[in-house]
Amino acid sequence: MTQSAVGRVVERLKEENEGGRTHHSHLETIEIIEAVILALVAVATAWSGYQATRWDGRRVALYGEANHFRVDAEMLATLAGQERIYDNEGFNAWLAATLDGKKELAQFYERRFRPEYRPAFTAWLATGPFKSKEPLPGPIFMPEYHSAKQERSAAFSQQAMTLFKQGTEAGDTGDQYVRITVILATVLLVTAIGQRFRIKAVRTVFMIVACVLLSLPFAALFKLPRI
Repeated sequence: MTQSAVGRVVERLKEENEGGRTHHSHLETIEIIEAVILALVAVATAWSGYQATRWDGRRVALYGEANHFRVDAEMLATLAGQERIYDNEGFNAWLAATLDGKKELAQFYERRFRPEYRPAFTAWLATGPFKSKEPLPGPIFMPEYHSAKQERSAAFSQQAMTLFKQGTEAGDTGDQYVRITVILATVLLVTAIGQRFRIKAVRTVFMIVACVLLSLPFAALFKLPRI
């Protein structure tokens, strides 16, 4: 073999050796990126699972509070209805006694009026119902007629609706964290499949796909509310 031929062989061996080093260096770089991806997936999955659990607990707590207010609202509404019936019955008895000229009996019924009912009754008398051609049906139709229990019932019902809505929103937030864990599982699968290949181009494609998929849940994690 001539000296020039030997030189060409040596040069080719050097090129192949450098190419092998470059290929190995690229694979090492890809493996490092894959390791970073797996670490980020592990942390993000743990955080998403934690937040999903917290938000689900918040949903249950809010629903429990909403039910509590709803029960109280229904109880107060029932009591307010009973008081309204009592007011009507007392007024009808007073009106019958007044029309029959039984003054003492009418005064007896009047003394039994509830304190809340008296302002409406006084305002109704001031309209001159016995002389008016179109008198109001009774004190309960006066603007002065109020029921504290009915008003509290309405406030409790509104509070129950607000808490129920917040509970639904908390459940939706928890569901979004669960969906993030599903995407992260997909990233994990793509990365694991890519690691099965030793071909640089194929492995690079899987790595890029994993990075793109990983950017989606991370963007969502920064936007979602946290507990």
